[in-house]
Amino acid sequence: MKAVILAAGCATRLRPYSDDTPKTLLPVGGVPILRRTITSLLRVGFDQFVIGTGYLEHMVRDAVGSWFPGLDVTYVINPDYRTTNNGYSLLLTREHVEHDGFILLDGDVVFDLGVVEELVERGADCLAVRSVGEIGLEEVKVTADNEDRVLAIGKHVPVRSAMGESVGIELFSAASSRRLFEALHQRVVENGLVNEYYEAAFQQIIDSGVTLYGVDIGSMYATEIDTVEDLTAANERLAQRPAFDVRVDGLRLAV
Repeated sequence: MKAVILAAGCATRLRPYSDDTPKTLLPVGGVPILRRTITSLLRVGFDQFVIGTGYLEHMVRDAVGSWFPGLDVTYVINPDYRTTNNGYSLLLTREHVEHDGFILLDGDVVFDLGVVEELVERGADCLAVRSVGEIGLEEVKVTADNEDRVLAIGKHVPVRSAMGESVGIELFSAASSRRLFEALHQRVVENGLVNEYYEAAFQQIIDSGVTLYGVDIGSMYATEIDTVEDLTAANERLAQRPAFDVRVDGLRLAV
């Protein structure tokens, strides 16, 4: 199974921590975010990886190579990472995943293993939604019908009508993958919308008839590390609970 992890940005809101380290390599609970992500995905059965890089991309390559020798991984560089957004970065991965089902993750998400397990159990064409806790105006929010079919996704969605916050983890079928990349091409290449979040393309395919389901992850932990405050909060959260061991091909990692 394939996984796409987007880790191109330079994370200006995490300075000084990101001055000489890509955000995805920052440790949370003593473990770099990307190492935590790949280990969890391997545990669930994902064995082919496409990593979108940009800022300090050589550090990402070196780190992954040292942690996971022999991993089936393709790196896709976004040379314009300073002036584009994650929709652009995702489109660059098109040739590697367009005809396959895949899981998509932002490279700055720290999450419980159960979140990905829940999506895989639900089946393709779904996204993880956090309904527990405070949801702010700047969060990417989701509204859904009474069967959890996503109706709207984006920061523009009113808090009062939201099912919850999209945490940046989605699972697509091969059919939806093709529709998604067609929408991304139209928006980014044809319309020049290089600085959009990929949720705009999600909305476009939903409006055109693709069904995506929101999966409420309940009290399971999932958070994006965007700011120094996010990093501090995640470290404090993980310090308050015991770690458990994940073993993949002899690798022992507490998560």
